Amino acid sequence: MFPLVRMDRHTATHFGMVGVFPQRRPLCEHDRAVFDEGGCLVVFACAGCGAVITARVARVVLPDHSGQKYGHGLLSGLLEPGTYVVDQGDGRPWKPLEPKPEEDGVRLLTYCISGPLNRIGIAPGDVRGTVFIPERLGGRCCGLDGQYGPNLACARCGCPVATRVDDCGFWQVVWLEPEAVRPVAVDGHVQRVVDWAELPSTPSVDPCGFWSPLWEAAVAVASAHLLAVSGGKRVSVPEGSVAEAFRRAIDSLLRPGPPERHLVLAGPGLSAEIADIALVPRHPQTGEVWSCDAEAVVPLASDVWKYMAFNDDRRLVPAASEWLPSARVIVLP
Repeated sequence: MFPLVRMDRHTATHFGMVGVFPQRRPLCEHDRAVFDEGGCLVVFACAGCGAVITARVARVVLPDHSGQKYGHGLLSGLLEPGTYVVDQGDGRPWKPLEPKPEEDGVRLLTYCISGPLNRIGIAPGDVRGTVFIPERLGGRCCGLDGQYGPNLACARCGCPVATRVDDCGFWQVVWLEPEAVRPVAVDGHVQRVVDWAELPSTPSVDPCGFWSPLWEAAVAVASAHLLAVSGGKRVSVPEGSVAEAFRRAIDSLLRPGPPERHLVLAGPGLSAEIADIALVPRHPQTGEVWSCDAEAVVPLASDVWKYMAFNDDRRLVPAASEWLPSARVIVLP
């Protein structure tokens, strides 16, 4: 996807500073395969002058909510520091909007959450050696939404290299332009791949009491997979959080009648039953989908899957206020 070069050890120690690479040589085929699989650390450099414009990062899976517009509040970062993703897009051509003059002090509020194919996303804190492009700092409200194209330029040569997005309702991220940067392999320890059992879970309700936007995006993506593998036949789902997440889509989009196919949770920590359609976790670092013997699998973001599989959302009922006859009170000395 990208032309790759390797940074020498001396220059790699200064990866956080703006500089040019004194020597370059192509990566071997083995290193190229490792990079494509996200198995090595890289920094991204300006394709025009070679200046380093990111910290060291390792590739992870593009989150389901990467293209989500949610609410009107300020959202957190899309990615963890030290990671990057590649957004392959949906195949449609993309063109940035042109700024339109205001009429009577009013500007039409529009927004754009797509971008060029194969753009590279990184955490805003991992950006190095860039400056803002003043005429492209458009935003809808509290920040930048990237609708006018790249708004960050290389501090050394001035070439547009990235788009920062941090407006309200958008997950904060910096998108590197695929034609304006090149990855450079560097030495360092890549974060270990977390074991399935150690992966965190995300509750279905956020701290404000609303349905989690992460759940909203993950369930939407999984629902599309479920509808595709169902073949248009009615699907039954287990009661609980799985039914709460998927039944409405099934009722709306699949023909009514008795179920002909069955969706069950399958994955680490659950009994290995042979299923018709299995709802399985997808690893957030590697993108690996849990393997099972089901006829079809529906991948779901691992944090959402884990909460569905192992959390009980039933409300607690207050206990009786009186002691049961068989209960004994023991007074400690």
